[in-house]
Amino acid sequence: MKIAQRIGNFLGLGGDRSAAAPEYVALADGLVVTTSHAEAWYVLASSNTDLMSEGARDAELDSANAALARTLAGHDCHLRVLWSPLHAEDYKAEAAELFTAGAWDEWASLRVSRLEQIGLPSRHLLLGVRLTERAGQAAKASRKGIQEGLGLNSSIKNRELVRLDAQMRRLGRRLESSPWKAQPASVEMLAWMISREQHRAAPLPAANAGVIMGAQMAALTRGRILPHPDHLRVVNAHGETAAWVSVLTMTGFPEIMEAPGNGEWLRVLSEINYVPNVDEDDLDPDLDPSALILPVSPEASVRFRVMPKRDALKKVDEARRLAKEQRRSAASASAEDPGRDIEETEEVMAELTREMRREDVTLVEDHPRLVVMSETSLDDLRARIDAVITHYGGLGIEVTIGEEEQRELWLESQPGDQIRVPDLGHTRDVTALSGSWWWGGAKVGDDHGPIVGYLTGSTPGVFRNDVTAGSDRGDATTTLYCGRSGRGKTTAMMLSMLDAGFRGGYCLALDFKGDLGGVVTAARRYGLTAHLIETGPQFAGVADLFSLLAAEGIDVARGEVPAQLSIAIPEWLRERGAETPITRAVNEVISGGEPATWKVIEHLRHSDDQLARETGDALYELSQNSLGAPFMGRPVGGAPPLVPAPGIWVVQMPGLSLPGPDAGRRDWTPMQRLSVALMHSMLAYGVTTAGRRDLRGLRKTVCVPEVHVLTATREGANFLSYVARVGRALRTGMLLDTQDPESILQLVGVIEQLNTVVGFQLTTRDQQDALAELLGLPKDAHTRALIQSIGLLPDGEIRHGHSVIRDRRFNCATVQWDVPSYELLELLDTSPKATQPTSGPVTMEKVDV
Repeated sequence: MKIAQRIGNFLGLGGDRSAAAPEYVALADGLVVTTSHAEAWYVLASSNTDLMSEGARDAELDSANAALARTLAGHDCHLRVLWSPLHAEDYKAEAAELFTAGAWDEWASLRVSRLEQIGLPSRHLLLGVRLTERAGQAAKASRKGIQEGLGLNSSIKNRELVRLDAQMRRLGRRLESSPWKAQPASVEMLAWMISREQHRAAPLPAANAGVIMGAQMAALTRGRILPHPDHLRVVNAHGETAAWVSVLTMTGFPEIMEAPGNGEWLRVLSEINYVPNVDEDDLDPDLDPSALILPVSPEASVRFRVMPKRDALKKVDEARRLAKEQRRSAASASAEDPGRDIEETEEVMAELTREMRREDVTLVEDHPRLVVMSETSLDDLRARIDAVITHYGGLGIEVTIGEEEQRELWLESQPGDQIRVPDLGHTRDVTALSGSWWWGGAKVGDDHGPIVGYLTGSTPGVFRNDVTAGSDRGDATTTLYCGRSGRGKTTAMMLSMLDAGFRGGYCLALDFKGDLGGVVTAARRYGLTAHLIETGPQFAGVADLFSLLAAEGIDVARGEVPAQLSIAIPEWLRERGAETPITRAVNEVISGGEPATWKVIEHLRHSDDQLARETGDALYELSQNSLGAPFMGRPVGGAPPLVPAPGIWVVQMPGLSLPGPDAGRRDWTPMQRLSVALMHSMLAYGVTTAGRRDLRGLRKTVCVPEVHVLTATREGANFLSYVARVGRALRTGMLLDTQDPESILQLVGVIEQLNTVVGFQLTTRDQQDALAELLGLPKDAHTRALIQSIGLLPDGEIRHGHSVIRDRRFNCATVQWDVPSYELLELLDTSPKATQPTSGPVTMEKVDV
């Protein structure tokens, strides 16, 4: 660099460093127009890459290379990776559209408070592409210096805006098919991107006919930035420092970078954390040390230009020929040793030329900058900077503070500006840029719906799961929760049940384990209609098929009741032909009006036929049993009737003892016969309720914890397959909870209809492989290690509620299910030590499922 240029750079006047700051003329959807040029701006979508297979990653990277080499070649581009705090209050507005039942506003406020406590940041990816120069407009504007000096910048003609909009959308259509799925950035997004740099709380101006210009445009940039040698200070309207900002340059990269690994130098932005400087005397002695680890959230500004392949080939060839001449010159000298570096350069350039000729590989000139900001203090900013430099140093990437050039580097990061410090750039193959995976990270769950947790992958975010929305989309409706006992799968299912209840749905839970009582208490606590029905004499008659199937017509019960009682009777009576008097008694009770199963038994007991009397006496004695009373006992009053009305209905059957699929009826014990008969009532009720035409408009959810109890029987497996297959048409969702993924794999009807799979920790190889198949992950050592460790904290203790989730789009990512309060966590407690709700401080450890 010449001495004169060095002096100019030192004074801030050399080359592009001395160019004036951009003067914005107008903002419109997808457009930023300055006095000198116009840029198209697009919002880029994130891709779910954390658990992506190697083949899928390679294919997506090839697509990104093709988009850079074919679509963006020859364009001056500007990539921004920005962060903003999650606006938790927005969820309350969403809840007003989602929820209709109970004290939904209190329920939503509970989640809002929890989101504010977590403080998750949101990542925004934006790409700017220079479209055209406005040389004529710039010259015209320069003659209006007085107006510009007064901030009265000239407006833009509608004809020019229309032309620029067409150019922007033409380029956007090509970028839309890229892995980034680019969409034009809204005018509100562009206004936020510009105004946020001022750190002022003024509201964004409203666009007039979709355009912001004139005085509104001036309001966006009304701020003061004071440059210092190693940082900038942002001053607010009161003259106080609102933020401290420093721009870092990435001056050195390893010769070889790997992905996954140090090649993902933009994806790792969200992984950089630091510990702020806090006075130990101000710390709470009970504070968890992990709570002091905070995200830095550095932002990236990368200006780049992809060379057209012809220019890139020419540049590579020149480098190859220069290395070749140096080698020959050294060989002809007395030393006759050209040096290994020169030989390697010649070989690398030759290989690069071959790759560029046969693949979508070209060169890119990029200028990466990292913007670190603190709203706390200058010392806090420096602690953040140290964390960024240290993190990248561990990856072999050199990051330094752009000393004495903070003003130029900060301006360079603004939309509508240009490269001001060209000597801090890099020229390399395009894979070095695409391999940074700036759009990579974690992404899973619904776009809209209840928030039930947060992502724990490489990019932060919330996890939304609406178990009632499958039928609305015309999609499958079954959700599977799978994993070891005590890892949080049942609690996760209860959170989904509560959200379904607040959506005005009907939730029926067949609780074979007997630990869902907490969801009823929690539902009542937040104003939902909820009923707990148990086995035992006090609930006699609640599962009587005559009442359960009344809406379907008496003929349905005429067939189902004899079948059920035939299951319950002892085998020796069935062999004597007891089914005939049972059927006769059912018909006569129906003819008498107001039929009930207990009346059928009384009719048999007082029959003139000896076999009928014996059958009636046997059934009467069995009806006194805790398993027999619900479906054939005489009601004693007080027990709530089981009706398909909005709310949460839990039917607990913890004593159920079902025979194995290979056991013959002769081998069934009395408890097994009653268990099968009771289950027959519940399954028949579930099937008929799901299929009722008058309930098609009602959101319905059938929940089955410990579903392996059902899969062990032919009738139970058929029930699951039926509801899974017809759930979409009948607007019925199904939530299944199991510890045995292998048994689920045998149910083809269920597997084909899985909408979402939630996988918790499993420890045996066969079960891990079965879960991997359900999640759509490869059955290899890496996946088994993931499933093994998903339920563990770094110190080896249990991490409740941490799971791997596969959504309806077959995206897969790690998610922490989150109970929003300590009170709710204790209400939903499924452990044997469950206690009554108490008050107490809410911490991350207490509220994670």
